[in-house]
Formats: sequence, C-alpha cells, structure tokens
Amino acid sequence: MFKVFGIALLVLAIAIAVVPTFTDCQSHGKFVTLANGNQASMKCHWTGIAEIGAAVPLLVVGAMMTASRRRNNLTSLSVLGVVLGGIAVAFPSGLIGVCQTPTMTCVTTMKPALVSMGGLAVGISLLGLVLSRKASE
Repeated sequence: MFKVFGIALLVLAIAIAVVPTFTDCQSHGKFVTLANGNQASMKCHWTGIAEIGAAVPLLVVGAMMTASRRRNNLTSLSVLGVVLGGIAVAFPSGLIGVCQTPTMTCVTTMKPALVSMGGLAVGISLLGLVLSRKASE
C-alpha cells in the first residue's frame, strides 16, 4: 500500500518541478522591463525555481516511502510529505506568488496546477500518516 503512496509522491514531485518550466511567463518570452531598459524575470519564474526546492525533497520522500517497510519510518516520511506538499502550495499562493495580471499563463495554469498537485501530496501523505499510525497500534 505504501509503495503506491510513494510512487504517487514521486510522480507529483516530478510534475511540481517540471510544470513551472513550461507555464511561467519567462517560458513564453515575457519579462518585466525596468526603468533603465533592462529586463528582469517576473515573480512566477522565481516561484518555479523555488518549487524545485520543494520537489526534490518530496521526490526523496517518495523514493524512501517505496523502499521502507518500517511503520515508524513511514510515519515520519508521511509527516515530511505533508510539510513539503504544504510548501509546494504556499509558494504560488503567497510566499512568492505569481503575476498580478489575471490573464497571464502563470495565473491561469501554473498556480492552479501547483496548488492542486501540492494539495494531492498533502492528502496522500495524510492518508499515509493515518494508515501508518493505525498499523502501529
């Protein structure tokens, strides 16, 4: 059962890391033009970079969950999965955010995708936490 949770977390982690690469404004050639004429990346680009920082440890959690058989390890990994999934939701929702314009790709595609994938990671990890706690009783 926990192997399925681990594989699901692996897939979600890869998606969380890859989706911003194709859905941020920079991937569509959009930048902020500064007063001096230089161009800079928008907030959504930095959210995408930060999501890699949440996705890599989530990938490790998923891999360890597929390999682990000890219930106390599965409990700890599930707690980590909840935290990392929450971080994946928090980056586009408020910690860094996405662009202000409601028609931008990052607002219409990237943010909802990251929030839903992070939410799924939290849900899967919570289910794993509950099942690992019941199994140890």
